[in-house]
Amino acid sequence: MLENYLTVKQQSEHEIIIQKSRFIGHIKRTETEDEAQAFINQIKKEHASATHNCSAYMIGEQNLIQKAHDDGEPSGTAGVPMLEVLKQMDMKDTTVVVTRYFGGIKLGAGGLIRAYSNATSEAIRAVGAVKRSLMQNVMIQADYGMLGKLENELRTHDYLIDTIDYAEDVTFHVLVPISDAEDFKSWIVNLTSDQVTIKDDETQYIERDVEV
Repeated sequence: MLENYLTVKQQSEHEIIIQKSRFIGHIKRTETEDEAQAFINQIKKEHASATHNCSAYMIGEQNLIQKAHDDGEPSGTAGVPMLEVLKQMDMKDTTVVVTRYFGGIKLGAGGLIRAYSNATSEAIRAVGAVKRSLMQNVMIQADYGMLGKLENELRTHDYLIDTIDYAEDVTFHVLVPISDAEDFKSWIVNLTSDQVTIKDDETQYIERDVEV
């Protein structure tokens, strides 16, 4: 699993007008090719009267699944430029469909490439991007005498406390970047003079908004 990667928040759309043609960029996070195809088919159904519904998607940790479709536009002027934007912005697990309603003015090959590229990048910025970071959930079980010290030190060092369980003992669930987990556990051992029990729970991704 990747420690960090960029993707879009969820789903949205954004419209631009170029030479009287409407270009509507539809964006969605899709983690499988089936999800990508389902989204494309959904947009095509919703915009069945459009002149074109061009699409591109990039799926998988290593971007192994990449597809682009011009949907009737001249070859290489729509789907591939859209896919190139996904690559340049490093948007993983992302599908884009750009719907075009022709306005009567031909744009030429260069104009189409710019139009579909701009529609894609502006749609991504409109929906927003996130950085997903893989975190190790570290469980720290301690007696109540250490509650104040542990909580204060964790918050002072800006560690992400997911939850605190109050039972016979107190248990902190702390989310730590996967690459820092071992150093973190060593720090806790030193901080508490090895008077706590430390266990690894499941890993999970957290998301933070980023500008692209």
